[in-house]
Amino acid sequence: MIQLLFLVLIAEGIVALLLMVKIGPLRELVMKGLDQVKMGKGPATVKTIAGTMSVILLSSVTSILKIQNKGAKLGTMTPMDQVLWRTHLLETSLMGFSLFLGFLIDRMHHYLQKLNRLRGTAGASKEEFEKLQKERSQLQEKEEQASKEIKLLQKQISILTEDLQKLNLEAKEKDKKIETAEAHVISLQKQAADLLLEYDRLLEDNQNLQTQALGFRG
Repeated sequence: MIQLLFLVLIAEGIVALLLMVKIGPLRELVMKGLDQVKMGKGPATVKTIAGTMSVILLSSVTSILKIQNKGAKLGTMTPMDQVLWRTHLLETSLMGFSLFLGFLIDRMHHYLQKLNRLRGTAGASKEEFEKLQKERSQLQEKEEQASKEIKLLQKQISILTEDLQKLNLEAKEKDKKIETAEAHVISLQKQAADLLLEYDRLLEDNQNLQTQALGFRG
């Protein structure tokens, strides 16, 4: 019994050490092994073993107390009682340490699982953050490119506005020239009409003079 408890303690100590200190891939192997133990009927089996050891531990503690009470009544313990007392004390100590290490291994495994999940979440969050940073940089580049295009369009609009203003000025000047030419044409038409009237009057006077001249000759 004692040799078996020593072997269990050594095994538990090695497992606890491998969980506390990362030595190559050994921690991952131990974690996988403990995962397998906690699957299926494993938890029930472990609880059964722990319950059995607890019962044996209480029995050993009871035996120790009985031997001590017997020795107190007699004033001394017989050599057989001393051997039994030491044996029960050693078994009790070994089983107590074994149960404690088992509980410690269970808690370490639980928290290491949580830590691995947190690391996985942190890794995913980091990838998402890097992705967002990349998208942000792309958006900034697009924004800068759009800003350059807007400035170029504004410049082209400014040039077109200036050209339009020049065309408007030229159109106004042409309108003024057309108005001046129309006024000049109207003036010429008026002068032509006056000249035609004057010409008709002169023709009439000429005819009158010719008629008078023919009258004098006759």
